[in-house]
Amino acid sequence: MSIAVYPGSFDPITLGHLNIIRRSASVFDELIVCVMVNSEKSPLFTPEERVELIKRTTTKLPNVKVEKSGELLVDFMKSLGARVIIKGMRAVSDYEREFQIALVNRKLAPSIETMLMPSSEKYTYLSSSVVKEMARYGADLQAFVPVEIIDDVLERIASNMY
Repeated sequence: MSIAVYPGSFDPITLGHLNIIRRSASVFDELIVCVMVNSEKSPLFTPEERVELIKRTTTKLPNVKVEKSGELLVDFMKSLGARVIIKGMRAVSDYEREFQIALVNRKLAPSIETMLMPSSEKYTYLSSSVVKEMARYGADLQAFVPVEIIDDVLERIASNMY
């Protein structure tokens, strides 16, 4: 059984993330979407809330599981028997950072491979940060996040505005 892990902060999950999830799920027997902690970011949602939001948007994908982890990604993967990390690439600027992380992961766990998956062209501009900023200004989010979670994003933004 081939198991891949798609790690990220997913704060919130976007249509770009969902596109990578769908495409990856069609290649692997099982895809684990793993909500990770990114110390460089100030999250809008807790890890548990992000897991729930992702689960709501992936219910029609039976081979997709959603989990969270606060441990080193390669250790999390070893505990699952997963051998492939999926990373979405929006632009060349993503490549440098992801390439560096992939090399570190290979040094830590030589049996784990990283697959860099180019974003669909219609989502190359999209990030969770962009979604949060648009939500703060009341933009229509239907073209950016799954419809199942639009209200959650808007409510959280509204409760965090000062």
